[in-house]
Amino acid sequence: MRTIQAAALTDAVAKLCIQANTHLPEDIVAALDATRQGEPWPLAKETLGLLWENMELAEEKNLPVCQDTGMACVFVELGQDVHIEGNFEEAIHQGVRKGYGEGFLRKSIVGDPLRRVNTEDNTPAAITVRLVPGDGCKVTVAPKGFGSENMSRLGMLKPADGVEGVKKFVVETVKLAGSNPCPPIVLGIGIGGSFDKVAYLAKHALLRPIDQRNPDPFYADLERELLREINALGIGPQGFGGQTTCLGLSIETAPTHVAGLPVAVNVSCHVTRRATAEL
Repeated sequence: MRTIQAAALTDAVAKLCIQANTHLPEDIVAALDATRQGEPWPLAKETLGLLWENMELAEEKNLPVCQDTGMACVFVELGQDVHIEGNFEEAIHQGVRKGYGEGFLRKSIVGDPLRRVNTEDNTPAAITVRLVPGDGCKVTVAPKGFGSENMSRLGMLKPADGVEGVKKFVVETVKLAGSNPCPPIVLGIGIGGSFDKVAYLAKHALLRPIDQRNPDPFYADLERELLREINALGIGPQGFGGQTTCLGLSIETAPTHVAGLPVAVNVSCHVTRRATAEL
C-alpha cells in the first residue's frame, strides 16, 4: 500500500489549475495552427490568426487564454493500492482554491444554483474518481467555461434511430449552438450507458487528444465522418463562415439497455483546456 499525503494532492491540483488555464494542450495548438494555415475564407483565416495571437500572448505572459477560467473539473484515476493520508475531496477543493487565488484566475462558481451567491474561490470543484489497478494517482484538471457548456445536449434516442439518428443529433447540436460556443469547437460525444453515464462519457471524451482516433475502427470512421459533416456547415470561426467550425471530436461508448440509445454531446470551444500530473 502506497501513501500519498493530501497536501501533495492539493499542490498538484493548484499547479494544474494555473497550467490548464494559461497553456493549451499540444494537440489543440497543432490543430489551430493547421487550420489557420489551411482555411481558405479570408475573414475566417484572419479570425483564426487573432485566436492564435491570443494563445501566444497568454503563454508568453502566463495569463489566462480565456477570460472564463471555468468550473474546475477534476478527473482522478486512483490506484486501488493507494491510501490518501487526509481528506481526499477537501484536498482537491483546497488545490482549486489555491490555484485560482495564486493564479489570479476568475472565480465563477456560485454556491447555490438558484440563489446565485459566488463562493469567491471557484470551489467546489466537480470531481470524478475512477479506481484503477496499481499504486498510482493520475490527476487531470479540465476547466470548463459555460459559454460552450451551455450549448451541450443529451438525448434519449430510440434504438431504431441507429447511427443515422446519432449523427443527426450531433450535427443538430452544432447547428443550434451556432456562434455561441466561440467556434472553432471541440466535441466530446458519449453514446450508450444510462442517462447519467452518457453525460460522463461525453465529458470524459474531451480528455482524449483530438489527434488520437477511437481504437475501434467503426467509431474512428464515425468520428471522421462527423467532423467532415460539421465543418461543411460553414459556421466557421466565431460564426464568420469558413470551413473551420470544429477542430476535432472524440467518441466514447458504453453498453446500454436493449430499449435505449442515450447520446450526449459536450461542447467545448477552441480553448479546450486540460493539464495532467501523476503523483
